[in-house]
Amino acid sequence: MNEPSGRRRFLKSAAAMGAVALPAPALAADPHPAHAQHAVPRSAAGAASRPYMFLSQAEVAFLDAAVSHLIPRDELGPGAKEAGVTYFIDQQLFGGYGSMAKKYTQGPWPEGTPQQGYQSPLTPAGVYRAGIRDTNAYCEKTYRRSFDKLPRAQQEEVLKGLDGGKIELEQVRAQFFFNMLLANTVEGFFADPVYGGNRDKAGWKLVGFPGVAAVYTPFIEKHNVPYRAQPVSIADITGKIARVDEHGHAVHVMLDGKAGV
Repeated sequence: MNEPSGRRRFLKSAAAMGAVALPAPALAADPHPAHAQHAVPRSAAGAASRPYMFLSQAEVAFLDAAVSHLIPRDELGPGAKEAGVTYFIDQQLFGGYGSMAKKYTQGPWPEGTPQQGYQSPLTPAGVYRAGIRDTNAYCEKTYRRSFDKLPRAQQEEVLKGLDGGKIELEQVRAQFFFNMLLANTVEGFFADPVYGGNRDKAGWKLVGFPGVAAVYTPFIEKHNVPYRAQPVSIADITGKIARVDEHGHAVHVMLDGKAGV
């Protein structure tokens, strides 16, 4: 998690996971891996002022510090903390994703393989609660401070310890907790802002993703020409901030000021 190359490395991870390629309508209809069907959609503007529903103040402080390492702010723009990823995670944990409302939750719980899916007696909400508590306990024992109060170099050391399984947590495997946190951070950075993260569409602007699909017919024959549009979110459509055509498709405004359709 070297700071200068951190954003690029995690964007590469996001592309591998398919997060960058997910169009906004797909997120609305079947948003896995963002699990956004379990959260109550909110406008991007409203999300910033809403209270946290699941996370405690100490847990918010932990996640703000942690996600700022996973996707750091740099010369290219805001990072995960500034984009509201902690709030996104809170909303997911408060909803059905956090309680595994739509998944099988009975045992047994063997170690399993990645192909066998989720293998834990803890729900995602339980994983976060235990993981944050146990990591803070490790930091208090090792450094006499909670994770969020450590210098960034020591925070980085702790995150690498979780990632590499070198830190033992009491209730949850360190790598399991870290991998969930990483996946949710990437999801929150690139999901439609209606779900609380990707504030001001920072993630989309970073990678040039236009958001809600438009009609691309006029651009079919324009080969090797970048499609550079101001991104449109679901909240922009429902809030009538963005224009739509007679069929309800978003009308993208190109960055040169011209309408996309």
